[in-house]
Amino acid sequence: MTWRRERWSADHPLPIGVTKRAQVGELVRAGDVIAAGATLAGALRVPGARRLGLSPADFDRALRVRVGSDVVAKVVLARVGRRFARSVTAPIDGRLLHVTVDGDLYIAPIVDRWTVRATLDGVVARSDDAVVEVEGEAWCLQGAAAFGPNAIGELTLGVDAPDADLPPGRIDERLGGRIIIGGAQISAEVITRAHACGVAGLVAGGVPPAGLRVVYGDAVTAAGSPSRDDRPTVLCVMGYGSAALPRAVFDAFAALAGARAAIHTASARLFVFSTADIGRAEAPAPDVAITGEGPAAYSPVDRADADESDRGHEEPAQSDEELIPSASDRDPRGGGP
Repeated sequence: MTWRRERWSADHPLPIGVTKRAQVGELVRAGDVIAAGATLAGALRVPGARRLGLSPADFDRALRVRVGSDVVAKVVLARVGRRFARSVTAPIDGRLLHVTVDGDLYIAPIVDRWTVRATLDGVVARSDDAVVEVEGEAWCLQGAAAFGPNAIGELTLGVDAPDADLPPGRIDERLGGRIIIGGAQISAEVITRAHACGVAGLVAGGVPPAGLRVVYGDAVTAAGSPSRDDRPTVLCVMGYGSAALPRAVFDAFAALAGARAAIHTASARLFVFSTADIGRAEAPAPDVAITGEGPAAYSPVDRADADESDRGHEEPAQSDEELIPSASDRDPRGGGP
């Protein structure tokens, strides 16, 4: 388990009902909408050509709405004549799905609308009705499992040490939309509180399965849903239960705090969009001390104090001058050196 900064790819599966999606070569940022669509119910058949007294071959010329368009109730779908006009109207709000060879129309009601957002800053490498793939460069940490929808937000430390548990009292509405880093584990109370405060995501060494079921129910899956799901995303870095984060991983979180980040649940990866050098995070500098109660409260040690302690261990200076022994070093018999 290590941090790596390189070029990554992230697949974003699309459900049925796509109405728009990003095109190949388009530049996107994490959080941008790259696809949108709707979930439809059972379609309703509406007589078309027969009601207008037209043959199926002539019905296409009478259509006023394109197939695939959203319509509202009582809107005119097809019309013929002027003075004594005849028309076909939509009986419900929905989407015009299909025109049969007999000249009938199928309209399906829309029960939900969904969007899919990018989890990488980069370029669209693939785009079709099944998936949109984005390629880009970022820091990445591979986790063990992730739950909930993809999450995008500012990376924020929630604990002071890698073996500490995230206390519920540190979660409030001011952290809404952020990705919070816990320590060894996050409890069911933390997940529930994060849900209520609108937290985008939670990252910790481990998560108890009971805590996941409180928010996600018994049907917990590791695949994120692109639907309108406001529940927080949970990323287990080490596994389930309680597992302290490795020091090198936690120190990197401290270095990257405040940067934009995204959790890609399908691959259980955390992407962080920063150019910070976290190579030194594995061995913190000796002139940095942790103070205060906040998770990222750092202050430099007084350099004067550090210099004072170093003076007691100073080595004698070396020079090219000839060394003359002192009187105590001379030969006791009175001879020369």
